[in-house]
Formats: sequence, C-alpha cells, structure tokens
Amino acid sequence: MSSAPPQPYVSWTDAALLDALATGSRGAFAALYERHWQRVFDLAHRKLKSREAAEEVVQELFAALWHKRQTQSIAQLDHYLLAATSHRVIGYIRAHRVRAHYADYCRTLPGEATRETEEALAVADLSAALQRGVEQLPEKSREVFQLSRLEHRSVAEIATRLHVTPKAVEYHLTKSLKLLRTYLREFTVAVLPLLLFMR
Repeated sequence: MSSAPPQPYVSWTDAALLDALATGSRGAFAALYERHWQRVFDLAHRKLKSREAAEEVVQELFAALWHKRQTQSIAQLDHYLLAATSHRVIGYIRAHRVRAHYADYCRTLPGEATRETEEALAVADLSAALQRGVEQLPEKSREVFQLSRLEHRSVAEIATRLHVTPKAVEYHLTKSLKLLRTYLREFTVAVLPLLLFMR
C-alpha cells in the first residue's frame, strides 16, 4: 500500500499540505496519504478485525478528503482522521449488521419470496452506494445533481436558482455522472443502464 512519500512534500507540515490540497495538488494529497494511511488502517483494522474492511475504510476516507478538498476546513488533521475513521467504522458495522440480519430473514422465506427480497437487498445496496457517491461529489456538482435528479428541476430552473449559466449546469451534471460512474465501478452492470437513462 505504501511507497516513498513524494518530494518535495515530504518535509511539509500537515497544514501546508492541506493548503496545497485545497488548490488541487495531487502531490500534496499523495504525501498526506503516505503519511497517514497506516494510522487510519491500523485503527480501522483494530475495530473491524478485517484487513479488507479496513482497506475499504482507508479508501473511502481519503477519497472523501480529495473530493471535498475545496469545501471542508480541517483545523487539526489528526483529530479529523480519528473522528472520520471512527465514524466510517461505525457506519460500516451498522450497515453490515443490518445486512446480515436481513439476509438471515431472507433465508427463512420460501423460494420466490427469497428471490424478491434478494433483489430488494441488491437495490438497497445499490441505493446506499449511490448515496455515498453523491456525498463525495464536489459541492457545486453535488448541488446541481441533487436538484436535477432528486428534485427533478430543469436545467433552466437550476441555473436560475444557483445564479449560473445553463452551460455551467450541464457541465456539473456531466461531471457528476462521470465521477459517479467511477465511484460505482463495482456496480457497473447494474448502474450503467440507470445512469444512461438519467442522462
């Protein structure tokens, strides 16, 4: 997972790296990742007792750090990482506990009902993954996406509401769909028709 921290960022403070990250510096992001991923992984692994689950927490946390780089303010990175890791661990445990109980319930049902509930569970998983993806969109793209896809506003209505041009709305919609396709790559077969329809 780890490699040598990129130069010259290796000597920078966390605060300096966060400032550079806010401007879109991939080098600063890589340096922050190399400096802190092990701490996040170890904490998640101690609580979840699963390497795979801990790696998922690391990936989601740093993906969120990158996607929200221009919209969130972090005073103390250590405190932020501790709180964010704990929050994601709790979310992971809750989600898998609910899924396990639901799966157990499904196994008690007759064949046809089981198939229907398994399909419902798959849809629920997809919906939850889509929501996580939307939450990680850049602020403006997320706002445009929600107005368009959740509130069913037209491009013109969104442009008026956000005081931007229709072309800017279309740009953010295209950007949102592209980012969501990337985030939901594990659900490609199920999601692609949905995204194409939404387009």
